Amino acid sequence: MQSFDLVVIGGGPGGYVAAIRAAQLGLNVACVEGRGALGGTCLNVGCIPSKALLTSSAKFAELSHLSAHGIGVDGTTLDLGAMMGRKDKIVGDLTKGIAFLFKKNGVEHIEGWASIPAPGQVQVATGESEITLSAKNILVATGSEPTPLPGVEIDEADILSSTGALALAEVPEHLVVIGAGVIGLELGQVWSRLGAKVTVVEFLDRILPGIDGEIAKLAQRALSKRGLKFQLGRKVTGIEKTPGGLTLSLERLGKDVSESLEADKVLVAIGRRPVTRGLGLETLGVAVNNRGFIEVNETFETSVPGIFAIGDCVPGPMLAHKAEEDGVACVETLAGEHGHVDYNTVPGVVYTDPEVASVGVTEEDLKTSGTEYISGKFNFMANSRARSTGETDGAVKVLASPDGKLLGAHICGAHGGDLIAELVLAMTRNATVEDIARTCHAHPAMGEAVKEACLDALGRAIHA
Repeated sequence: MQSFDLVVIGGGPGGYVAAIRAAQLGLNVACVEGRGALGGTCLNVGCIPSKALLTSSAKFAELSHLSAHGIGVDGTTLDLGAMMGRKDKIVGDLTKGIAFLFKKNGVEHIEGWASIPAPGQVQVATGESEITLSAKNILVATGSEPTPLPGVEIDEADILSSTGALALAEVPEHLVVIGAGVIGLELGQVWSRLGAKVTVVEFLDRILPGIDGEIAKLAQRALSKRGLKFQLGRKVTGIEKTPGGLTLSLERLGKDVSESLEADKVLVAIGRRPVTRGLGLETLGVAVNNRGFIEVNETFETSVPGIFAIGDCVPGPMLAHKAEEDGVACVETLAGEHGHVDYNTVPGVVYTDPEVASVGVTEEDLKTSGTEYISGKFNFMANSRARSTGETDGAVKVLASPDGKLLGAHICGAHGGDLIAELVLAMTRNATVEDIARTCHAHPAMGEAVKEACLDALGRAIHA
């Protein structure tokens, strides 16, 4: 029986980063992954392939707008196979890169599906046989999977999860996306740019639940301009396959009205749920909450000593970078160092056009809690860099305490996912809106909108 200081179950962003950091700290580490490629959902069928397709589809869509720049483009064609090939190569190169990092840092990669028969033991089914590993500590980093829609069977041919939507062989005529969250909007925009009619159906009366309401409205307006159609406040009660495609049955909430919608492909993107089945957690007595998430304490330890959990399978934001931070903090604590994650400063980004990025509390949060605050906003329409690039949709919005401490920041606009980093750093260092406003920002640059939003919160915006 091989013995390790730490056995990590799962090779996604949380698991592989935790394994590498633990090895850097001198622990003897193994990482068990059954997918056949490292990187988890994020790298293989999530964040990375979706961003590759978003980039490729954006370049294709941009061709139709070049006439405004005095550029004529004739005879444009779409080679979807080549586009998918580029996506697959990016994924393959990155998964091989993680395998290289494992070798470089001395992490043993064990291919197979893991279970925990007893504390201190990990059993691995390799396909041909089973092996048992001895571990001083076990870290569960098994991630998440798409949440199914009750009564609807996902076949990845006509009714798709995000996995199927990343691998279509041809552009659908009409794609209906169920769910106006991050995944639904990103993949919906990919196929809309490539020529599909895309209708987004959402149970709530707004898109992007959890995002600041004002910013979400700006995003919906901009996405509508770019071709997405929205049907909000509707519940999907069933999907029927017909000779002509798919028929969705909808219930219009609060109006007692039934509707139908025809499509040839449907993407179910109503959220994600933790993956914990097959691990043996119930037998071990590991506490799991009513939503299926593993309960952990401040050091990521479960109710069973020596078994830890991080990432999407524990409560908190289901984000790859949050999982990475969890993993680093967990193993640093195991190694006797101080590990900590401030979940108030974990940013979230939607990589649509325009991008939507946020950190901290929303204005709705502050109103609900009765917290006094000041706010500032600056529209990209008044930003000279945005005007020169033609990326004028959206705004930067900041929320702060009356004495200027930054409480939340929200962006709808081009490069929002990059611009939010300054505001995340400001929050982690307890910087005020005055500090940001007095920081010299390059001109002309999109980042000037961040400075102007902070100036606006202080009542002295220059260019508003």
